[in-house]
Amino acid sequence: MTAVAVETPVVRTARPTPARIPMSRIVSVELRKSFDTRSGFWLLASIGITAVIATGAVLLFAPDSALTYDTFAGAIGFPMAVILPMVAVLSVTSEWSQRSGLTTFTLVPHRGRTILAKAYVAVGIGIASMLLAFSLGAVGNIIGPMIAGTDRVWDDGPAVLANIVLANVLGLMVGFMLGVVIRNSAGAIVAYFVYSFVLPTLSMVLAASQDWFKDLQPWIDFNYAQGNLFNGALSGEQWAQLAVTSIVWLVIPMAIGIRMVLRSEVK
Repeated sequence: MTAVAVETPVVRTARPTPARIPMSRIVSVELRKSFDTRSGFWLLASIGITAVIATGAVLLFAPDSALTYDTFAGAIGFPMAVILPMVAVLSVTSEWSQRSGLTTFTLVPHRGRTILAKAYVAVGIGIASMLLAFSLGAVGNIIGPMIAGTDRVWDDGPAVLANIVLANVLGLMVGFMLGVVIRNSAGAIVAYFVYSFVLPTLSMVLAASQDWFKDLQPWIDFNYAQGNLFNGALSGEQWAQLAVTSIVWLVIPMAIGIRMVLRSEVK
């Protein structure tokens, strides 16, 4: 008789589903990526460098009557308002300009989590930079009057400083929005300068020459509404103007850009 071979069925054990990558790890990776490249490192380092230079410039050139905390905070905050949006732009566009997006979105297939982590890092860097600016401003306001022999003037309270932080975070998010929409470093940076300097100038000229636009400007010009945050407390109407312009110029384009990122092909 011929023996018949009986195949033993192979028992396959189910593989455990890998645990989801925690958000804290994605944020830490994105934060490290902000410092890894030379351009990213020196861009972030320039925040501290320009803050020290601005403090020194106020100490050397400002008249004794202008040695107040508001002067130091304003001098340091101006370069921050330009540098921080660039940090936000590069945090997004680096995935496309350095062609690391395929690796990033393969390791974390849910692209929305990566974009959210980048937003967390950008806002965190912005807030930390503003706290650094306020601290250096306080040091300058202690040293300056001591050298000049004048009284110290602490003329910016917590509410004013909070408004300044909010204004700079909104400016930073504009850079982040343009990075999400354009996804090209050079194009997003150029678009930011047009958005922040060319359009407000045109709006100001139009408001000065056309009476019908003068009353509409606060409801249309995001930079105008955002600039009120640097002028102290806002009225209820000014908060409403800021909300309306933020939705039109920031929230809606951001939503469109995120949808494009989620649906576009990454090469």
